[in-house]
Amino acid sequence: MVEHLNSQDGVRLLLTPNRSLSWRGNVQIWLALLALSALIATGMALAGAWVIVPFAGLELAALAAGIYLTSRACQRREVLTIGECNIHLEKGRTRKLTEWTLPRPYVRVHLDAPVHPFAPPKLALIHRDTEISLGSFLNVDDTERLVQLLESRGIVIERKTPDPEIGLWF
Repeated sequence: MVEHLNSQDGVRLLLTPNRSLSWRGNVQIWLALLALSALIATGMALAGAWVIVPFAGLELAALAAGIYLTSRACQRREVLTIGECNIHLEKGRTRKLTEWTLPRPYVRVHLDAPVHPFAPPKLALIHRDTEISLGSFLNVDDTERLVQLLESRGIVIERKTPDPEIGLWF
């Protein structure tokens, strides 16, 4: 998702992945699946198939780990501030983990077009030898919106199309 934030320094954008459900919603779904699995495992154990119980527990533990890792990955944030002289990028989850300040006149945005039509293009901020990925978690529509916003602010976009020799298996 691409959101505008209030800023006195220039244009400030908040980039976040799309989240279909909150952490609380994920936990509620897991609890519902826990209840259903416990009901089925109890019935199977009473019928004599007690070996089902540990496998149901392993399945629920794997599901909980998957929900946790996915929910954590969906908390990533990037804040891009485009000022008069500088471009400032901050990355993190709940707090800022890394940040870069690059001189605006010398920054380019490198846009690699995807091989597959449903995949989003890859964006990177480039200044000399520094290449920083930008919005790697954005979907196709959000990436196009970000590119339009950057172009409207005068940022140079270098577009690269995939080689025609590349096959479908990459």
